[in-house]
Amino acid sequence: MDKYTDFDELKENEKEGEDYIILYRETGSKFALMAPHGGGIEPGTQDIADSIAGGEHTFYAFKGIKKSGNRVLHISSNRYNEPAALRISGNAFIVVSIHGCKEKEEMVFIGGRNDELKEKIMYALNESGFRAVISELPGLRGINPQNICNRCASGNGVQLEISRGLREKMFDNLGRRSFRKKTVLFYKFVDIINNIVRGFNSET
Repeated sequence: MDKYTDFDELKENEKEGEDYIILYRETGSKFALMAPHGGGIEPGTQDIADSIAGGEHTFYAFKGIKKSGNRVLHISSNRYNEPAALRISGNAFIVVSIHGCKEKEEMVFIGGRNDELKEKIMYALNESGFRAVISELPGLRGINPQNICNRCASGNGVQLEISRGLREKMFDNLGRRSFRKKTVLFYKFVDIINNIVRGFNSET
């Protein structure tokens, strides 16, 4: 269970710049890549979203920077109401949110309301040797209209839940930010998603 029900409650009890920071980079793209549980909350997710976005797409991250105990900064995606995130999501036609789940198996659980983009991502990942499924797991389906990925202009975003096991292969020293290095698998994953997003962007 989350300690805080929404960002308003979190802000009353945690200090920006000391416990968390908010990062964003806005472009004219129809896509936004978002990591609402970045930093020490779900390690590696901010780096993945940032690299997929590059200089082409809009990027947003909420980054936990506590020395320990960043889990308390987790706010459910269905209640995520940080103002910059709401603005960025609303300005994008499609949001792809990057999350981390605790599974040890190397998996990507794909959720959200954009069925076409979900299928394209799943196919591309599986063709490239990753294991990806359309999620039917409670809490990982990402289909609530209030989910931050679905608060985009189209109302149909995508949520990628990347397992702990896979993220540990995408980084050396996943749990230690100062020693963390991106592996070949990280860049392979980023390239796949970036290519799908770029192609989908040209179609919409």
